[in-house]
Amino acid sequence: MINKKFHVEISESKLDQNTAKKFVSANSHGACTIFEGVTRDHTDNRKVQFLEYECYNPMAIKKLNEICSEIIKKWDVKVSILHRIGKLEIGEVSLIVAIGSPHRKDALQACEYSVDRIKEIVPIWKKEFFEGGSIWIEDENGFRPFS
Repeated sequence: MINKKFHVEISESKLDQNTAKKFVSANSHGACTIFEGVTRDHTDNRKVQFLEYECYNPMAIKKLNEICSEIIKKWDVKVSILHRIGKLEIGEVSLIVAIGSPHRKDALQACEYSVDRIKEIVPIWKKEFFEGGSIWIEDENGFRPFS
């Protein structure tokens, strides 16, 4: 069954903001918020050359769907979440979150909430490749956080 309030996708292909925006657009919406997570060229004092994202796809899709369900229960919105996996060069988009809503406040709040929840619960892991080596990104407790 296709959900008309949210759409999620994990892909090895480049992400298209227009796909997300088109899904969340509606004549009753006065706001569309789009967040793009972009691969940057550094972390702390390390020069990043590229990133690789990996995931456990069935669980990642399940968790993205859960986040969308949480969002549409809290706000009157439509949601599209697109996440890229595989090798990403500097400047490439790894995450797109689009929120369509009758009002800007709901769209902005739902967008921020979704990005935070993705990092908390979706099993997508990031490995940074930099001059002199590579590391899986971990939190202060030594765990690999998601996304």
